[in-house]
Amino acid sequence: MKQNKLYPIGQALAAAVLFGASAPLAKILLGEIEPIPLAAFLYLGTGIGLLLMKIIENSLRPTSQREANLKRSDLAWLAGAILAGGVAAPIILLFSLKNTPAATASLLLNFEGVATTLLAALAFKESISGHGWRAIGLITTAGIILSANFSGKWGLSAGALGIMGACLLWGLDNNLTRQISAKDPITIVTIKGLAAGSFSLLLALTLGNRLPSAGIIARAMGLGWFSYGLSIVLFIHAMRSLGSARTSALFGIAPLAGMLLSFILFRVFPTWMFAIGLVLMVIGTMILVSEEHEHDHEHEMMVHDHAHHHDKHHEHEHKEMREEKHAHEHQHETLVHAHDHLPDLHHRHNHRTE
Repeated sequence: MKQNKLYPIGQALAAAVLFGASAPLAKILLGEIEPIPLAAFLYLGTGIGLLLMKIIENSLRPTSQREANLKRSDLAWLAGAILAGGVAAPIILLFSLKNTPAATASLLLNFEGVATTLLAALAFKESISGHGWRAIGLITTAGIILSANFSGKWGLSAGALGIMGACLLWGLDNNLTRQISAKDPITIVTIKGLAAGSFSLLLALTLGNRLPSAGIIARAMGLGWFSYGLSIVLFIHAMRSLGSARTSALFGIAPLAGMLLSFILFRVFPTWMFAIGLVLMVIGTMILVSEEHEHDHEHEMMVHDHAHHHDKHHEHEHKEMREEKHAHEHQHETLVHAHDHLPDLHHRHNHRTE
């Protein structure tokens, strides 16, 4: 089981590295484009880039379905995620940043991971073991240390509360997206990117923001596809196996990746905070890798659709043998057994005690 954990943990870490790289690269673009248009073209680049990837994938595999399609029952979850994380959160954040010290804002943005974890545990009943809580705590602390500016101005104001509200909405977005993480991640992120990007562009035009040159737009959209689109796709893949809380904790290394790239681009040398944050993140990640959770649990009879290989949870038959990953609607019979597991697609049962 530990070996099986390494792949989704790697996906979550890769997602964090890609997203973390967006901060210093976007900072370069901010000298030539205003914040709201930049957000618009980052999201539009996400949606358009992944849409092109999907078209190419379908042309290369015209008869092979490797991921499950979205259904009507999934649209409420998707709409909620778009409204919470793609529309409401960015707007609240933009208005809140006007009246919030930069040091406070950087620190409070780490509340997204905390919000995701609390919502996952309290509202969505995701299982988090003692090991899991310790790892999440270490990685969250590391993110706070990496983002803190102890020489800056501090203060808790309406703007600061607004930033925490935006992070709460992003935490809700993460948990709502987890509910449909079994479906094609590229399709999910394409829709989210196009919807959020279109809204932000409309907002920018309404506010009279100046649009940059075609070259700057292309660079912003390329950054969006790479650092946002691919990052969120990997994040959703990781949530399938790890759940919302653990994936968001690992995603907390994003500031570390941003700092590493800043060292290269801007010749900013590491501080003692970087060293402490790095150590805490490594320890937290190792705790997640070593986490074991085994008990007798029951799989109720269920019919659902998602990408899968044939394993101990997928022993159904096909007219033709299928060795590669594939997706189709299939039925799980009632099963009681015990093995090491995480809150993946097949282990989202409740726990009386941890």
